[in-house]
Amino acid sequence: MMSWWEIFGWAGSILVVVSLWIPSVWRFRILNLSGSLIATIYNIYFGIWPYAAMNGVIVGIDAYWIARLSRQGATEQRGYAVVSAQPDDALVQHFLSRNANDIQASYPHFSADDLVGSDVKFIMHEDEIVGIFAMTTTDAYATIVIDYVTARFRDLGPGRYVYAHQDMFTQAGVSQLRIALLNTTDPAYFTKQGFSTKDNYLIRTV
Repeated sequence: MMSWWEIFGWAGSILVVVSLWIPSVWRFRILNLSGSLIATIYNIYFGIWPYAAMNGVIVGIDAYWIARLSRQGATEQRGYAVVSAQPDDALVQHFLSRNANDIQASYPHFSADDLVGSDVKFIMHEDEIVGIFAMTTTDAYATIVIDYVTARFRDLGPGRYVYAHQDMFTQAGVSQLRIALLNTTDPAYFTKQGFSTKDNYLIRTV
């Protein structure tokens, strides 16, 4: 039967291994830090100093990046941008096709035809397309057609960037954003972006 210290040590190793399977940068850092911290404590207790030092350095690196990811206003520094696109652009269609299964999991009722007549934006990270945002506008209300980010960047940062840039909405005459609850499988994401539930919609005032 394993001792508590053995269980503790194995838990750290498992967390580190699991972190390597996580595409989200934020979640990877959290899990990797947790596992490395456990490994550091374990190795110090048993006097395994080379591994204690190595894991201690990893903890420091993870802590540094978590602090940067968490910092208010960090989205600007992380190189995010939004770029206008047309619904029928070949690049838009390619992005939707390439990520079709993942998009379907998040927006089960979405189809590319829904973009017709909508305001489409690519979400960029430096030179890489990491997401797509689209909305249709009626009077002062904007209905979100899709707000999708690829798994590797799914740490709320891109969404914070989009919703923090209120001029993108006010210039279109929008004072309220909304999305039907049945159109998303992750209402918690929108709640974290400042939306509140009203009737069958998630709503955010601009």
